[in-house]
Amino acid sequence: MTYEQLLVLDAIVTTGTFRAAAERLNKSQSAVSHMLKKLELEIDVELLSRDDYRPSLTPAGEVFYRQATRVLRQMRDLGTTAKQLRAQQEAEVYVAVTATSPLTGILSAVGQVSATFPATHVRFSTDAMGGPLARLLNDDADMIIATLDGVPADQVEAVPFTNITIRPVSHPNYEPGREQKVKTIAEMQSHVQVVVADNSGGAFPQSRGLLPGGLRWTVSDFATKKEVLLAGFGWGGLPEHLIERELKSGQLVPLDVEGYPPMHSQLYKIRRRDRDIGIVAGAIWDRLSA
Repeated sequence: MTYEQLLVLDAIVTTGTFRAAAERLNKSQSAVSHMLKKLELEIDVELLSRDDYRPSLTPAGEVFYRQATRVLRQMRDLGTTAKQLRAQQEAEVYVAVTATSPLTGILSAVGQVSATFPATHVRFSTDAMGGPLARLLNDDADMIIATLDGVPADQVEAVPFTNITIRPVSHPNYEPGREQKVKTIAEMQSHVQVVVADNSGGAFPQSRGLLPGGLRWTVSDFATKKEVLLAGFGWGGLPEHLIERELKSGQLVPLDVEGYPPMHSQLYKIRRRDRDIGIVAGAIWDRLSA
């Protein structure tokens, strides 16, 4: 059974005659008849009844043809994918984003481009601290959203993307949150600071905001960190966009810690200068606007 034989069957069914099918396929009528007969012999099923002037599907032929049309559609889709790949559409694009970044605009941009280039597999990750930079410089990610902390400026192109604010908070019943006053570093050292683990493997550590000499819990991500703080087991900095509702409802309260004011950071979209970028990655880069 071949793809060409299925095309012949489809042409006969959709045009209604062997002659019209031959004209569509630019073949002789005898070649079309021979290919269909060969298909029937191979599968040992009579697909078309020739009793009437116009050939018609037999009951078994109707079942076979339904499956054949699915195969033909999949083959056409596969051919489209092959053409897109020949046009230098990447098989995969990897976007790594710092875990402190809002995701709505990023996902919208990636989703719009993905709809235009559905054959490209999009890999998307959120990483803490130096994780995105490690992925970029290790040639894993095509582009990242991150701060410029530790970024080798001569190796990358960086364009401002958005600003974020990370604010120290705790549950209102956690001791530092009970009174709205300035807490000294000495006072805070007896309370658990919850921090997110660095995903860079130590290659590009970014350790701002760590209280020296204090108690500490380490978690894997900001969602977990938020849950720990909501449970009243510690204090720590969280991006404001992640806790707007909790601050408004009073489930979390801001802390005024000596030497630890709310931290404002500029995030950038960043890509390497020495790496060619494909058409899909380029489209995502262009869509990621400030």
